Amino acid sequence: MPSVTERRYKVLIVCGHPVQYMSPLLRRMAEHPRMDVRTAYCRLRGAQAGVDPEFGAEIQWDVPLLDGYPWVEIPNKGTDSEGFWGLYNPGLWKLVREGNFDAVFCHTGYIRASFWITYFASKLSGSAFLFGTDATSLVPRDSSSWKRPIKRLFWPLLYRLASQVVAPSTGTCDLMRSLGIPDERVTRVPFVVHNDWWIAQSARVDRDAVRTSWGAGPDTSVILFCAKLQPWKRPHDLLRAFAQAKIPNSLLVFAGEGPLRESLQSEAARLGCCDHVRFLGFMNQTQLPACYSAADLLVLPSEYEPFGLVINEAMLCGCMAAASDQVGAARDLIAPVDPSYIYPCRDIGSLAALLRGALSDPHKLAKLRTAADERMTTWSPREYIAATLEAVERAVSRLRRTS
Repeated sequence: MPSVTERRYKVLIVCGHPVQYMSPLLRRMAEHPRMDVRTAYCRLRGAQAGVDPEFGAEIQWDVPLLDGYPWVEIPNKGTDSEGFWGLYNPGLWKLVREGNFDAVFCHTGYIRASFWITYFASKLSGSAFLFGTDATSLVPRDSSSWKRPIKRLFWPLLYRLASQVVAPSTGTCDLMRSLGIPDERVTRVPFVVHNDWWIAQSARVDRDAVRTSWGAGPDTSVILFCAKLQPWKRPHDLLRAFAQAKIPNSLLVFAGEGPLRESLQSEAARLGCCDHVRFLGFMNQTQLPACYSAADLLVLPSEYEPFGLVINEAMLCGCMAAASDQVGAARDLIAPVDPSYIYPCRDIGSLAALLRGALSDPHKLAKLRTAADERMTTWSPREYIAATLEAVERAVSRLRRTS
């Protein structure tokens, strides 16, 4: 229990929809002695079956997303599209205005109408307003050149609206600094997953059985791609590097679905390596620990990847990870283990050399797996919740000084 000098904060967390990564953190925060946390969802996609446009399929996660913490759904009066009016939840106004919250932590993103409803309601209510971004640069996912100068002008003004900016990675902290946001107004709240769950699930995996189902023997080198098959993930780079590396007795496994699947299959045939490539399709949450545990190396070759939680998941399941230098998690999670497992994005030759080097020395790879496990002990829900509390304390304290 907190001492009499420790304040307990009433916090509202506003989310666009339930997310498999966030729900375990909300459960932990619901038990925290210094935070009274309530979650408001703008829709229930993910907890309920619905089409994910990036997977190109109907998705419903097979882990509980709404259990173990207080939440409320605020009806969405918007179009449910990806545009500004996709999330329009006018009920947030009443919830915030009447809730007497010390702080409101908004996850919807500023391109949504509901973000601005929440912001103005918080300001009028005297509640601290926290938000952030996972971006590590001004480069947009679609690489549109006109967006960068607009962000350069707009983002310094935008993030000064926050009582405290929440940054999930070191790269985001650096971006905020480059925009002129003072360090004391930025808190790194690490992008984490439910570490204990992944470790426990991995321990139950029959590694040999999973590898056998892929056609891999005990000595086969297995490389894993686990992400949506979308252009910005650059799965073709990994396929071409795999073909170029010519690693004996090796297998490349794609776990994920998306519009590039057919072209990847055609490319594998053209490169003459289709017998050594497997396509698993969409893998739900409870299926993923087996994928990571059975692989030797996860590779994330994205050109746009603000963080990349598959890196967390793989390392927790005993699988070393490699990534392009455009992946946010590379700096925070891979570099402390071995920076040579980060390569220049789009450089297929460098990626092929990385694959050859990593898989030619199983003993070194085993040592790196141990080092990766040690790194993850300090990038966990414990650090996330402590940093969230710190951000709330700073925001509320600053608001009280200026009121």
